[in-house]
Amino acid sequence: MKKIIRMIALVLFALFFIFAGCAHFAQGDGFAAMLPEWVPFRLALIYATGIIEILLAVLLLVPATRKLARFWTAVYLVVIFPANIYAAIAGIPAPGQEEVNQTLLWIRLLFQPLLIGWILWAADTQDRHKNM
Repeated sequence: MKKIIRMIALVLFALFFIFAGCAHFAQGDGFAAMLPEWVPFRLALIYATGIIEILLAVLLLVPATRKLARFWTAVYLVVIFPANIYAAIAGIPAPGQEEVNQTLLWIRLLFQPLLIGWILWAADTQDRHKNM
């Protein structure tokens, strides 16, 4: 039963990442606004991260690449975290939103560690309790 729950969690995460990756193209300017002005090629960077998210999602679903994709997805989520911090400090609305809810911007920061934990758990390829 635990394997089924993990697989469902993994597929849900992958779908979430595919949706988020596609959103980078649909709401590119909104995502680019989450980066400081001094960052060069902001829109190109947003498109690249959209591709990375879609690619990581697909690689998570392939058993042969799951372990490596799990690691790089966690690294990716850590690397993009400063953009969320910047958006909260600068009061930049989420992509596709017109109004800023400062409280939600700060609450959103709490979800990044949850996403990291989610993918590390859901894509865990080790059966640690096999003999229990």
